[in-house]
Amino acid sequence: MDQVATRAADTNAPGAGKSRPHWSGPTWPAIFVGGLALWVATVLVTFATQNSNLIPTIILLGSFLVPVTFVIYAFSHADPIITPQRIFGAFVVGGILGVLGASLLEAELLKTPSAFTYLSVGLIEEAVKLAALWLLAWRLPRYSARDGMVLGATVGLGFAAFESAGYAFNALFTSNGLSLLGVVETEVLRGILTPIGHGVWTAILGGAMFAAASRHWRPRATAALLGWYVVVALLHALWDASGGIAVWLTLLLTNTPMQWLIIEAGHAPTVTPVQVHIYTILNWVLLGLDGLLGVLIFIRRWRRATARTEPGTAAHQIDATEHGQRDIAIAPHPPANIAETSCIEAAERYTTWAADRDKISFKHDGGVSGVHEPPVTR
Repeated sequence: MDQVATRAADTNAPGAGKSRPHWSGPTWPAIFVGGLALWVATVLVTFATQNSNLIPTIILLGSFLVPVTFVIYAFSHADPIITPQRIFGAFVVGGILGVLGASLLEAELLKTPSAFTYLSVGLIEEAVKLAALWLLAWRLPRYSARDGMVLGATVGLGFAAFESAGYAFNALFTSNGLSLLGVVETEVLRGILTPIGHGVWTAILGGAMFAAASRHWRPRATAALLGWYVVVALLHALWDASGGIAVWLTLLLTNTPMQWLIIEAGHAPTVTPVQVHIYTILNWVLLGLDGLLGVLIFIRRWRRATARTEPGTAAHQIDATEHGQRDIAIAPHPPANIAETSCIEAAERYTTWAADRDKISFKHDGGVSGVHEPPVTR
């Protein structure tokens, strides 16, 4: 029990609850600049030599550069419990499980397009990413909302990387043959939009899931998690539907009677250059508004998660014992303004805090809790 109290004091020491850098490799700016230089060089050499063997390199570098950069950045803000192995597993395993699950469910459930296709895609893809994160986080020794947001962002960015590789591969094939320019344009567009899409959405879900898990020892489905799942799915659906919404807004603003007649006949009308520009602007505005809303939600959730992990604000979980039991030590805050008090008053306040800290120690064993008095020394 003395060891438990000692370890609790160490955990609640100033700075113990804050994240600390534990990535010994290159920083995220170095990774981004170096990767971007390699990608640009590969594109230039491919255009110059017309060597199709370099196209997979372009697809892989372009699809993974931005997601990996943001994962390294997010990892630098995580607690030490989030190891490089967990980050790698969340990115690769979570990303692959996400795209496989989404492909299977969408192929089975969305055989015929309908007005609810975009909503269905949002619900399906966010569900499979949440399921992948749930599986990866099941055996963690402790949970915090901040770590959940980091792991959630990693799963979402892994999903986005593999999905972007698929889109770039499809852009290669056109009716006029292979289109390297289509691959480059697709990767640039996806690289710009990826950080405010899948990564942000799954980060929000991860924070909600870990916040619930911190109160129940294991991930659990709660009303709050379900509510955030619906919010994220709606953001995803609006993102996917922005192109269709922009088309109808363009027609409402610039339509001609002949175009409406062609549409009513079930055919696609011929559009004017002005309508093309208006559509492009509206599409980017809708994407920007949707992305901005997601980022604002993420920032608010991140600030709340960071505030909750300040030193001494919550119980810190100690290592599990051989029988799956968990020792929890809860210590009150030390006096916040000791330096501003007199020496005698500061000493009295610190002595009171230390006595309370050593007195309170909880032992969690199968749901049975008890307060144990420390041994009396004479």
